[in-house]
Amino acid sequence: MNAPALVLVAHGTRSTRGVQMIAALAEAVSHELAARASDAAFGAASGPARDSLVRTAFVDVLGPSPAEVLGDLGSVPAVVVPAFLASGYHVYQDVPREVAASAHDAVAVTPAMGPDPALAAVMRMRLRAAGWRPGDAVVFAAAGSSDPRARQDVRRAAGLLAEQIGAPVRLAYIATGEPRVPEVVAELRAAGAQRVFIASYLLAHGLFHERLHAAGADGVAEPIGVHPAIVSLLIDRYLTGAEQVTAVRAA
Repeated sequence: MNAPALVLVAHGTRSTRGVQMIAALAEAVSHELAARASDAAFGAASGPARDSLVRTAFVDVLGPSPAEVLGDLGSVPAVVVPAFLASGYHVYQDVPREVAASAHDAVAVTPAMGPDPALAAVMRMRLRAAGWRPGDAVVFAAAGSSDPRARQDVRRAAGLLAEQIGAPVRLAYIATGEPRVPEVVAELRAAGAQRVFIASYLLAHGLFHERLHAAGADGVAEPIGVHPAIVSLLIDRYLTGAEQVTAVRAA
């Protein structure tokens, strides 16, 4: 049986930098899978990392859609990895609908990327690169969602970042939900914070990240982006899904 393809499903953005970052992330995952395939641990011809395809798809703004990518794979089994930092409408509604529309008979869908300690660790690195120092106030900025499951995920993610930096963080939203990021930045300053930094709980550049620069903070960390820890997280999701779809095909 062919090694399952990895279909990395992202939201989609009109930002050229954001699209390039998703492409770079998929390329990094592809290279790492190829490297692992050549290692002794993945040396068997049937290993899930061997000759696996990596494709990208988007649920909004631009294409191709997950259904289109899955359809193009033909008989090749697939593992869909939702590149979302919390599980809301897109994960619970869009992705399953797209898989069903593809009529592909061998697909495993993994949990979303986040929340996860690996994401929090990269966010801490991004904060430090932006100039944050211990003692500076931190606003954890998420896109937001009307789905209570996604909001719970975001709260957990904020807690993971607080553990990473050893200090409280204030949760705020960019687009959906309250409080909004500028409001929380202002509250921290009114409470006496000398310096306020924004930790961006976004995967890639786009309109939401641009808004953070107008929120009045002393610094804005870069989005999570491409990092070896993120690549490893995605591959871990893929390998678990590959075992599932391979078991189903073998049954």
